[in-house]
Amino acid sequence: MILWVALLMMSHCCLNGAAAENMGLERIQKCSTTCSQGLRCKTTPNYLFPPPCQNPPVNLTTSSLFHNISLSTVMSCEGRQRCSLQLRIKTVLQLTESVHGVSICTMTPGMLTNCQIFGFTKKSRERMSGLQVEVEDDCTNISPNQRMQILVKTLPTYCGITWTGTYHAPGCTSEDLRRHVPECITGRLSYDVNPERKELSVNVTDMLEDHDYHLRLCLNNFICAGTGAHTLIKKEEPMKRATLPYSRPLPCLCIEGWSAVTDAPRVRVCPFKDRLEELWLGITFDPLEEALSWELACPVAVVVALCQQRKDGICVDLPHSSRNVSREKITFTKVDPHPQLCMKFTAGSQSWTRCPFDDERFQAWEVTVTRQQGHEEVKMSSKINATFSVGLCEQSAVSPMCQTTETHSVHVEKHKSVDLNLPGELCKVNSCLQIKRLDVKFAATVMHCYDQCDPSLLFTKQVTWDLTWFIVPAGVCLSGIIIVTLVLHAMLTVYKRRKQKGNGGDCSSEMHTESTLDCVVPTLQTHPARHGGVLIPDSPQRGNTEKANLLSD
Repeated sequence: MILWVALLMMSHCCLNGAAAENMGLERIQKCSTTCSQGLRCKTTPNYLFPPPCQNPPVNLTTSSLFHNISLSTVMSCEGRQRCSLQLRIKTVLQLTESVHGVSICTMTPGMLTNCQIFGFTKKSRERMSGLQVEVEDDCTNISPNQRMQILVKTLPTYCGITWTGTYHAPGCTSEDLRRHVPECITGRLSYDVNPERKELSVNVTDMLEDHDYHLRLCLNNFICAGTGAHTLIKKEEPMKRATLPYSRPLPCLCIEGWSAVTDAPRVRVCPFKDRLEELWLGITFDPLEEALSWELACPVAVVVALCQQRKDGICVDLPHSSRNVSREKITFTKVDPHPQLCMKFTAGSQSWTRCPFDDERFQAWEVTVTRQQGHEEVKMSSKINATFSVGLCEQSAVSPMCQTTETHSVHVEKHKSVDLNLPGELCKVNSCLQIKRLDVKFAATVMHCYDQCDPSLLFTKQVTWDLTWFIVPAGVCLSGIIIVTLVLHAMLTVYKRRKQKGNGGDCSSEMHTESTLDCVVPTLQTHPARHGGVLIPDSPQRGNTEKANLLSD
């Protein structure tokens, strides 16, 4: 029962402090200590060395003595911006002859204990013995957002008769405190954005009187780190206005202001807090290291992944490329810089995609198709030494996936091209060329589908290729026959002319062509004569006629 009452009292005092956050505090002219009507009380000095506690009288307990103790905050003001906070402690107790007064102590971690003793005069306590009396004090100074422990004891001190409670003073989030308590006055900031000139025009109101005021831009993290833009508004200036330039409208870029006093509280407003898309800029690529990097400019929990952009606008994540990032720099090594390879950022339920190779400045390789006189050539060129997987695949009308039928590995030297020498399967319906780099960790699988391919050209090439195997040998044989015929005709003409100019022979010039052929045949005979003779032509010195003499053994 005693524990339940104590908890109820503690929760009540804590609620009072929390309620002060949302409502104006009670004002007092000056602090004071009051007691119930008819009970005279006076403040006595605190003991330097408190006396030891005494055994309590019979039937005297904490719950029977302290009926209600409430804690609250009041405000004492000497001017519009010169107010201070005071802790009000209201104690309701059952007065007995053995209670001569109360002792109220407040303790804050790291600070000395502050105690106040309120004694009752003998006549007044004898007159009001057995009645409930009230003691109220509001002369304990407290700071905004201060936490403290309160102990209420009897005088004299009885062992075990102590009420204990905790109190949390209202913080500077209270509008009342931000207007009137110097420790909470930060000033009010309003701003206008000029995106063309990248400037912020800032107005300051309700700043601390008779003091200068600081303004700056900072990136809000664990602390707000300054970006370099800073100005000081003098207290003499009638218009409290300043212009601050910025470079990027980041969501963590804030305007920070504070009074020019020691440990002054600060106020921040962040004009671009909803501009998350600005974080996904600043992607860099190192072509020598083939490293794709991105650094988070503001502390935001985001999932980063590499993906391949499809024609339907969907970016499909590459395997093993997802990374969780909150504030550090992330780098993907060995990345193929292809226009279809992108970086996807996911924060909460939203996703953004950025494709750093869209402009094709870093594209390392490409496939080209040329047609000349009905002949189609497919070549792959590369700016670097690279190895590729090249295959033919067939697209399905149901699924965007391409089923590979065969795959080959192709190596391309730097600044050179390779003829793929592909067969005619590319001209089939739904046939494509599927290419992917093999010498990197992250690469897009690229498809080249040649819809303009004319199957009739392929048929003509195939027929031409088949006829070539027949026409070439036939042409060679025909050429041989023609050459032999021409040689025989030339020899026959020469022989006929020589015989006409000679002194006679077995064949005369008057003979017909048939008889002439009979004369030519023996002349072309290369075998030896019946008697082993050898045909020896006459010396050229004998004139234009030739004669063969038969020499026998």
